[in-house]
Amino acid sequence: MRTRLLSVLVLGPVVLACLWWGGAWFVGLMAVTLAGLAWEWVRLCGGSALGPAGLGLPVVILLAGGLAGLGLPWLGAVVLLPGAFLLWRLAGGLPRGFLALGVVYLGLFGVAFITLRQDPEAGRANVFFLMLLVWASDSAAYVAGRALGGPKLWPAISPGKTWSGALGGLLGAMAVGAGAAVLVAPVASPLWAALVAGALGVVSQAGDLLESGIKRRFGVKDSSHLIPGHGGLLDRLDGFLAAAPLALALGMILGSGAYLWR
Repeated sequence: MRTRLLSVLVLGPVVLACLWWGGAWFVGLMAVTLAGLAWEWVRLCGGSALGPAGLGLPVVILLAGGLAGLGLPWLGAVVLLPGAFLLWRLAGGLPRGFLALGVVYLGLFGVAFITLRQDPEAGRANVFFLMLLVWASDSAAYVAGRALGGPKLWPAISPGKTWSGALGGLLGAMAVGAGAAVLVAPVASPLWAALVAGALGVVSQAGDLLESGIKRRFGVKDSSHLIPGHGGLLDRLDGFLAAAPLALALGMILGSGAYLWR
């Protein structure tokens, strides 16, 4: 617990400051994060950081993220398709499908999160809204699952998760999302904010299950030990990886400068 707390106290303020300031600070944070995620994914697949896949995966998703940082998110997303095919060809003896999936999954997260934050009017608020509801979903799911127990959600993938935990996570995301929206923009509709937060919370939980399934497929408990006491970046960001593209899609539908909950 001491190690976990120290990691939060050291890394937490740095991450929050970069998210708050945006610009080059945020893009730099995302570059480091994407490189770390790519390394963990290749490692899960049994590859080396210096092998063809280990070099190709971070290059592709960093290129996609860089294009998003330059205001070209559509081009960044398009780059992921030939990138996935490239990793398929470079796989060698590694699992081709998982390497190609990593390009699209990690790359879309990078493009979505960077683009979401870049909105000059609502970017900061939307990113923090997403973070709050994902954290609320994770925390409420854990507390509800431990307190209530009950039938397992998907024991073959994640034996510890229960339906009560999933419902608790959904309600937690909706409550925190509605509360945060009202605090930031008092004229917002709490009901609409709760519905948006609930949808993003469900997708976040799906991302958690996906990462659990991948780790079970490769027989590991943690994606790495990059974050002392917390495991790896994939372990901590699994919900964001799935929820960020949906948040960006909603932001694009609403238009530039719009809060996700309005």
